[in-house]
Amino acid sequence: MPDARNGERASLQGGTGGRGGPRRPRAASLHPGAWWLWSLALGTAATRTTNPLLLALLITVSAYVVATRRPHTPWSRSYGAFVKLALAVLLIRLAFAVVLGSPIPGTHVLLALPEVPLPHWAQGIRLGGDVTAEALVFALYDGLKLATLLICVGAANALASPSRLLKSLPGALYELGVAVVVALTFAPNLIADVRRLRSARRLRGRPDKGVRGLLHVGLPVLEGALERSVALAAAMDARGYGRTAEVPPAVRRTTAALTLGGLLGVCAGTYGLLTAEGGTYGLPVLLAGVAAALAGLWLGGRRTLRTRYRPDRWDVRAWLVSASGAAVAALLALAASRDPAALHPGVVPLVAPALPLWPAAAVLLGLLPAFLTPAPEPPASETSAPDAANTRKEPS
Repeated sequence: MPDARNGERASLQGGTGGRGGPRRPRAASLHPGAWWLWSLALGTAATRTTNPLLLALLITVSAYVVATRRPHTPWSRSYGAFVKLALAVLLIRLAFAVVLGSPIPGTHVLLALPEVPLPHWAQGIRLGGDVTAEALVFALYDGLKLATLLICVGAANALASPSRLLKSLPGALYELGVAVVVALTFAPNLIADVRRLRSARRLRGRPDKGVRGLLHVGLPVLEGALERSVALAAAMDARGYGRTAEVPPAVRRTTAALTLGGLLGVCAGTYGLLTAEGGTYGLPVLLAGVAAALAGLWLGGRRTLRTRYRPDRWDVRAWLVSASGAAVAALLALAASRDPAALHPGVVPLVAPALPLWPAAAVLLGLLPAFLTPAPEPPASETSAPDAANTRKEPS
């Protein structure tokens, strides 16, 4: 038996995990800020076009990355809820076009609804009337753009951990970070509670669908999600997130001046870029505002005492993921300025949208995170069960 004991001792020193069998190496995960930059860049690209083919391609890209790189956690299941919300927004936009009409003129009348006469002070608004194909197509393009933006935000919620994102924020934004994390964890906890309560009602033989099931599930779900979010905020506050250090008054005044001046510079520079008259000073003012705001945040972080356990590092993969999303947004913005007819197909006269080749190729750059980032770790049940089945007890 000495050989068996020596082998067991060697396996323990080599990284055996006891009950769970051999311990797996911890996979290096991507920085959560990179996922948010990638998702927001795709959402920015969606705002630059109304071409339904390009918007559908953006939705497909985000869905593929979420399907391949989504971690096995309860909060990562929120992507489906954002897809349903996007579909609801699209249907509401079409319903408004049918009921309230549209300013888009059209000749292809699909149906004629009875029109309700309105007083003279409500000019420009109508209830009912002719519903044209041009008005419906315009509403479809407009609603699909907003739906794509919501789906891109849902991809960020499904891929990035809210608690890890809070650790990565600068110290000057810790109060804002706590509020944002509470808000971001509300929706995933809401979805997890819905699944749990619906399965519990099914096991008890009670209805979990329809209006009756919604009424019995809605209140406990809202209460549970709110309690979890508030408990998270209380736990972070108990661990010292509210501590501040004493800084000289000159530093406080300088921090406030830099932050306020930087935000004003960002607003003025953005306005200059959006207007034709301010194209010469817009970019310099914007860059100066961003630099002043970053300097103010750096100085403001000196008054916050924070320690980070195993901080997330911004590595080469985070740069590549962020750059892939930024490239999609920049190329679609360039295409919108050079060929607006391809990215904004007309509805009067009504024509079928065409897929522009190089903007579509630019959208495909958003697939790079599916190949550059590590695969998510399997659930604990999947890793421990095979190892436990393969281990056998050695005789002593």
